[in-house]
Amino acid sequence: MQIPMLIPFIVSIALSLGAQLMVQASFRRYSRIPARSGYSGFKTAQRILNENGMNEVRIEHVRGQLTDHYSPRENVLRLSDATYSSQSVAAIGVAAHETGHAMQHRDGYLPNKIRSSLLVPANLGSQAGPLLAGIGLVMQSALGDTLAKVGIILFAGSVLFYLITLPVEFNASRRAIVLLDQTGILSGDEMKGAKSVLRAAALTYVASALTAVLYLLRYVAMAQSRRRR
Repeated sequence: MQIPMLIPFIVSIALSLGAQLMVQASFRRYSRIPARSGYSGFKTAQRILNENGMNEVRIEHVRGQLTDHYSPRENVLRLSDATYSSQSVAAIGVAAHETGHAMQHRDGYLPNKIRSSLLVPANLGSQAGPLLAGIGLVMQSALGDTLAKVGIILFAGSVLFYLITLPVEFNASRRAIVLLDQTGILSGDEMKGAKSVLRAAALTYVASALTAVLYLLRYVAMAQSRRRR
């Protein structure tokens, strides 16, 4: 069954927009609620790292909102303007999540190691894959078949990266919730708020993965249709 090219485009826009709106709404809501512990995003990350013997991980302030990330190459945890100094439930949840990524790196968490190994192929596949597949599919020659196949294989590498990102992100969120509960930085209804923010953030990764899979299926269907003609 053919998948019209417009469908993946519309679905990808709808999924991405919907996920982003949910993240922004959830973060905005819980960024207005201060944690009773008085912890900021920075103090949350610092305490978790210290209590887990990870003093070597640096914490830096980075510009922007929700630009928080952990860099395994530099062993640096970067917290955004909206997280670093904020004492909100949302900021604490995000800081704990990023600290969870640092712990994954320390523990040698397998999906995280696989994801890191796919980073370069994924970047190449996301850029060159659709281009080669598109050129190959419009060429009426054996070379076109080859280009389309190579493009699809390259793009499949980026799709695999999106898929392996899901367990990495879910695990980091689970670690964050456990750590916040164990340390008592958040409690009761505050934990519900942190979970809401992290669930909404996870949806952005789910949306990206579903979009990538849909486009891959479209390219495969077009290649199969071409071979039948």
